[in-house]
Order: sequence, then C-alpha cells, then structure tokens
Amino acid sequence: MGVFDAMNVSASGLTAQRLRMDVASSNMANVDSTRGEFKNGVWEPYRRKMVVLGAGESSFKNMFNKAVNNGKMSGVKVNGVVNDQTPFKTVYQPEHPDANEEGFVQLPNVDPLKEMVDLMSATRSYEANVTALNAAKGMYLKALEIGR
Repeated sequence: MGVFDAMNVSASGLTAQRLRMDVASSNMANVDSTRGEFKNGVWEPYRRKMVVLGAGESSFKNMFNKAVNNGKMSGVKVNGVVNDQTPFKTVYQPEHPDANEEGFVQLPNVDPLKEMVDLMSATRSYEANVTALNAAKGMYLKALEIGR
C-alpha cells in the first residue's frame, strides 16, 4: 500500500459524490422543463438523470487480493450518467403552450422529494470522505513527527 493510496481512495469518493450533487441539482433545476430534448420534430420534457457508481474492482475478493499482492487500492468509479426511463407525468393544463389537443401536458419525471434525498445522501457521503481524508492526513503528519 502506497503512502497516498488512502487519500486517492477518498479523492475518488469526493469526485463521485460531487458529480451526484451536480446531477441532483440539475434535476431540481429542470423540474418544470417541458422542453428538454427535441426528438423527431417534437419536444420531450426533461428526463431525470442518475449517476451510476461502481467499485474500482469487480468483487471484494479481487479487491482484497489486489491490495495484498501489489498494494494498490482503487476507489469508487463513475460508470456513467444515465437517463431515468420512468414515464413522464401528465397533467391537464389546457392553457399551457405545450399542451396537446386534449389539453394534457407532459412534465419531467423528476420527483423533488427523491432528488432531495439523493442530494442529502451525496452530501453525507462527501462529508464522510472528507473525514477519512483528514484522518489519513493526520496519520501522515503524526508519522512525520515520529521521525524528528
């Protein structure tokens, strides 16, 4: 295990959680966007985005063997940002400019409550990674003091 491996693992977690917060904020900003994407000559509402995270290794066994054998540890990996495929909400608003002939408007599939839960979860995970980073930094500083 290298000197900065713990910090690198925490840094990967910080990066991943910041992306989750950015995506949740983007979803909240577009909660009422009825014109998110222009497809086949028709506007579609904004579609909720989600961050897919994964481990740097495929299994705990692989991660453990790799850490024991060569000392390298991998952190969290962002596998991508995907669109949520749940159907759009439909409401009756005949005065809306994007209403169809029957007066129904399609709204984004963004649930503000779900986004707030995701945002709070990402914030707590971010704080945990900061705590781990500070603990590693403190251990390195104490190790340097021993050498004096």
